[in-house]
Amino acid sequence: MIKIINLEKTDSVFNQYMAELRDVVIQQDRMRFRSNLERIGQVMAYEISKSFEYDDEEVNTPLGIKQIRTMHEQPVIATILRAGLPFHNGMLSMFDQADSAFIAAYRKYDKNEEDSEIRVEYFSSPDIEDRILILCDPLLATGESIVKTLNGLMEDMMPKEIHIAVAVASQDGLDYVERTMSRLPITIWVGSVDEELTARAYVVPGIGDVGDLAYGEKR
Repeated sequence: MIKIINLEKTDSVFNQYMAELRDVVIQQDRMRFRSNLERIGQVMAYEISKSFEYDDEEVNTPLGIKQIRTMHEQPVIATILRAGLPFHNGMLSMFDQADSAFIAAYRKYDKNEEDSEIRVEYFSSPDIEDRILILCDPLLATGESIVKTLNGLMEDMMPKEIHIAVAVASQDGLDYVERTMSRLPITIWVGSVDEELTARAYVVPGIGDVGDLAYGEKR
Protein backbone atom coordinates (compact mmCIF):
# COMPACT_ATOMS: atom_id res chain seq x y z
CA MET A 1 0.00 0.00 0.00
CA ILE A 2 1.26 3.47 -0.90
CA LYS A 3 0.98 6.44 1.46
CA ILE A 4 1.44 10.02 0.20
CA ILE A 5 2.50 12.85 2.53
CA ASN A 6 2.33 16.38 1.08
CA LEU A 7 4.51 18.74 3.10
CA GLU A 8 3.07 21.92 1.56
CA LYS A 9 -0.17 21.30 3.46
CA THR A 10 1.61 22.25 6.71
CA ASP A 11 2.83 25.83 7.12
CA SER A 12 6.58 25.86 7.79
CA VAL A 13 9.84 27.37 6.54
CA PHE A 14 9.91 24.46 4.08
CA ASN A 15 7.37 26.31 1.91
CA GLN A 16 9.74 29.30 1.74
CA TYR A 17 12.43 27.06 0.28
CA MET A 18 9.90 25.68 -2.21
CA ALA A 19 8.84 29.19 -3.25
CA GLU A 20 12.46 30.20 -3.90
CA LEU A 21 13.11 26.96 -5.80
CA ARG A 22 10.26 27.74 -8.21
CA ASP A 23 10.86 31.50 -8.56
CA VAL A 24 12.01 32.20 -12.13
CA VAL A 25 14.33 35.01 -10.98
CA ILE A 26 15.81 33.47 -7.84
CA GLN A 27 16.52 30.14 -9.55
CA GLN A 28 18.91 31.84 -12.00
CA ASP A 29 21.43 31.96 -9.14
CA ARG A 30 22.76 28.41 -9.47
CA MET A 31 24.36 28.28 -6.05
CA ARG A 32 21.14 29.44 -4.40
CA PHE A 33 19.11 26.97 -6.47
CA ARG A 34 21.34 24.08 -5.38
CA SER A 35 21.25 25.35 -1.79
CA ASN A 36 17.45 25.37 -1.77
CA LEU A 37 17.38 21.82 -3.11
CA GLU A 38 19.78 20.80 -0.34
CA ARG A 39 17.63 22.50 2.31
CA ILE A 40 14.52 20.78 0.96
CA GLY A 41 16.40 17.49 1.18
CA GLN A 42 17.37 18.23 4.79
CA VAL A 43 13.80 18.99 5.85
CA MET A 44 12.47 15.89 4.10
CA ALA A 45 15.15 13.75 5.72
CA TYR A 46 14.10 15.08 9.12
CA GLU A 47 10.44 14.29 8.42
CA ILE A 48 11.25 10.81 7.11
CA SER A 49 13.41 10.09 10.17
CA LYS A 50 10.32 10.34 12.39
CA SER A 51 9.05 7.09 10.86
CA PHE A 52 12.20 5.10 11.69
CA GLU A 53 12.80 2.66 14.54
CA TYR A 54 14.81 3.97 17.51
CA ASP A 55 16.78 2.38 20.36
CA ASP A 56 17.80 3.58 23.82
CA GLU A 57 21.48 4.45 23.98
CA GLU A 58 23.64 5.55 26.89
CA VAL A 59 25.81 8.55 26.05
CA ASN A 60 28.71 9.59 28.27
CA THR A 61 28.80 13.36 28.78
CA PRO A 62 31.57 15.28 30.61
CA LEU A 63 29.38 15.22 33.75
CA GLY A 64 27.47 11.97 33.60
CA ILE A 65 25.41 9.58 31.50
CA LYS A 66 22.35 10.44 29.41
CA GLN A 67 19.84 8.04 27.87
CA ILE A 68 19.07 9.13 24.30
CA ARG A 69 16.89 7.55 21.61
CA THR A 70 19.00 6.99 18.49
CA MET A 71 18.27 5.51 15.07
CA HIS A 72 18.29 1.72 14.96
CA GLU A 73 19.86 1.73 11.50
CA GLN A 74 21.00 4.02 8.71
CA PRO A 75 19.07 4.12 5.42
CA VAL A 76 20.33 3.75 1.87
CA ILE A 77 19.85 7.01 -0.04
CA ALA A 78 19.45 6.63 -3.80
CA THR A 79 19.23 9.38 -6.39
CA ILE A 80 18.93 9.79 -10.14
CA LEU A 81 21.80 11.64 -11.83
CA ARG A 82 22.37 14.52 -12.34
CA ALA A 83 19.42 16.56 -11.12
CA GLY A 84 19.13 14.66 -7.86
CA LEU A 85 22.63 15.39 -6.57
CA PRO A 86 21.90 18.54 -4.48
CA PHE A 87 18.77 16.90 -3.07
CA HIS A 88 20.84 13.82 -2.21
CA ASN A 89 23.52 15.97 -0.56
CA GLY A 90 20.90 17.57 1.67
CA MET A 91 19.63 14.19 2.80
CA LEU A 92 23.14 12.85 3.27
CA SER A 93 23.99 15.79 5.55
CA MET A 94 21.22 14.58 7.89
CA PHE A 95 21.79 10.82 7.52
CA ASP A 96 25.54 11.32 7.57
CA GLN A 97 26.47 7.64 7.93
CA ALA A 98 24.06 6.38 5.26
CA ASP A 99 25.05 4.34 2.23
CA SER A 100 24.34 5.82 -1.21
CA ALA A 101 23.11 4.51 -4.54
CA PHE A 102 23.31 6.33 -7.88
CA ILE A 103 21.28 5.76 -11.03
CA ALA A 104 21.59 7.27 -14.51
CA ALA A 105 18.20 7.65 -16.20
CA TYR A 106 16.97 9.97 -18.93
CA ARG A 107 14.09 10.52 -21.33
CA LYS A 108 14.95 9.53 -24.92
CA TYR A 109 12.86 11.11 -27.69
CA ASP A 110 12.40 9.72 -31.20
CA LYS A 111 13.57 11.61 -34.31
CA ASN A 112 10.35 13.61 -34.47
CA GLU A 113 10.61 14.39 -30.75
CA GLU A 114 7.01 13.29 -30.31
CA ASP A 115 7.32 9.92 -28.57
CA SER A 116 9.76 9.15 -25.78
CA GLU A 117 10.86 6.45 -23.39
CA ILE A 118 12.75 6.38 -20.12
CA ARG A 119 16.16 4.73 -20.37
CA VAL A 120 18.04 3.56 -17.30
CA GLU A 121 21.68 2.85 -18.11
CA TYR A 122 23.68 2.79 -14.89
CA PHE A 123 23.26 1.48 -11.35
CA SER A 124 25.72 1.77 -8.49
CA SER A 125 24.13 0.46 -5.31
CA PRO A 126 25.03 -1.18 -2.01
CA ASP A 127 23.08 -4.16 -0.75
CA ILE A 128 19.53 -2.95 -0.02
CA GLU A 129 18.11 -6.31 1.09
CA ASP A 130 15.88 -5.82 4.17
CA ARG A 131 17.04 -2.21 4.55
CA ILE A 132 15.36 1.20 4.47
CA LEU A 133 15.61 2.71 0.99
CA ILE A 134 15.07 6.41 0.28
CA LEU A 135 14.87 7.34 -3.40
CA CYS A 136 15.12 11.10 -3.82
CA ASP A 137 14.44 12.94 -7.08
CA PRO A 138 13.51 16.63 -7.35
CA LEU A 139 10.77 16.16 -9.94
CA LEU A 140 8.23 13.38 -10.44
CA ALA A 141 6.61 13.99 -13.83
CA THR A 142 5.20 10.84 -15.44
CA GLY A 143 6.57 8.61 -12.67
CA GLU A 144 8.18 6.28 -15.20
CA SER A 145 11.79 6.96 -14.15
CA ILE A 146 10.92 6.37 -10.48
CA VAL A 147 9.23 3.06 -11.29
CA LYS A 148 12.02 1.86 -13.60
CA THR A 149 14.65 2.87 -11.05
CA LEU A 150 12.93 1.01 -8.22
CA ASN A 151 12.42 -2.07 -10.37
CA GLY A 152 16.10 -2.01 -11.32
CA LEU A 153 17.27 -1.63 -7.73
CA MET A 154 14.97 -4.42 -6.59
CA GLU A 155 15.86 -6.87 -9.33
CA ASP A 156 17.54 -9.19 -6.83
CA MET A 157 17.24 -7.25 -3.54
CA MET A 158 14.14 -6.27 -1.57
CA PRO A 159 14.18 -3.39 0.95
CA LYS A 160 11.88 -3.59 3.96
CA GLU A 161 10.77 0.04 3.61
CA ILE A 162 10.74 2.37 0.62
CA HIS A 163 10.51 6.14 0.85
CA ILE A 164 10.24 8.25 -2.30
CA ALA A 165 11.13 11.91 -1.73
CA VAL A 166 10.31 14.49 -4.42
CA ALA A 167 10.21 18.28 -4.34
CA VAL A 168 7.46 18.62 -6.97
CA ALA A 169 5.20 15.92 -8.41
CA SER A 170 2.42 15.88 -10.97
CA GLN A 171 -0.84 14.32 -9.89
CA ASP A 172 -0.71 12.04 -12.95
CA GLY A 173 2.76 10.86 -11.95
CA LEU A 174 1.67 10.09 -8.40
CA ASP A 175 -1.32 8.16 -9.73
CA TYR A 176 0.97 6.15 -12.04
CA VAL A 177 3.31 5.19 -9.19
CA GLU A 178 0.34 4.21 -7.05
CA ARG A 179 -1.09 2.00 -9.79
CA THR A 180 2.14 0.24 -10.68
CA MET A 181 3.81 -0.11 -7.26
CA SER A 182 0.83 -0.63 -4.94
CA ARG A 183 2.15 -4.04 -3.84
CA LEU A 184 5.14 -2.44 -2.09
CA PRO A 185 5.47 -0.70 1.32
CA ILE A 186 6.06 2.78 -0.10
CA THR A 187 5.66 6.23 1.42
CA ILE A 188 5.89 9.17 -0.99
CA TRP A 189 7.02 12.45 0.56
CA VAL A 190 6.25 15.36 -1.75
CA GLY A 191 6.95 19.06 -1.35
CA SER A 192 4.16 20.15 -3.69
CA VAL A 193 1.69 18.61 -6.15
CA ASP A 194 0.96 20.23 -9.54
CA GLU A 195 -2.12 19.26 -11.53
CA GLU A 196 -0.91 19.70 -15.12
CA LEU A 197 1.35 17.30 -17.03
CA THR A 198 1.88 18.21 -20.70
CA ALA A 199 2.19 15.82 -23.65
CA ARG A 200 5.97 16.28 -23.48
CA ALA A 201 5.99 15.33 -19.78
CA TYR A 202 6.47 18.86 -18.44
CA VAL A 203 5.00 19.54 -15.01
CA VAL A 204 3.14 22.88 -14.93
CA PRO A 205 3.79 25.23 -13.17
CA GLY A 206 6.68 22.99 -12.13
CA ILE A 207 10.26 24.11 -11.58
CA GLY A 208 11.97 23.98 -14.96
CA ASP A 209 14.85 21.71 -15.96
CA VAL A 210 16.39 20.98 -12.57
CA GLY A 211 19.66 19.60 -13.94
CA ASP A 212 20.21 22.63 -16.18
CA LEU A 213 19.32 25.08 -13.41
CA ALA A 214 21.72 23.40 -11.00
CA TYR A 215 24.65 22.64 -13.31
CA GLY A 216 24.18 24.40 -16.66
CA GLU A 217 22.56 23.48 -19.95
CA LYS A 218 23.55 20.19 -21.55
CA ARG A 219 24.01 19.54 -25.26
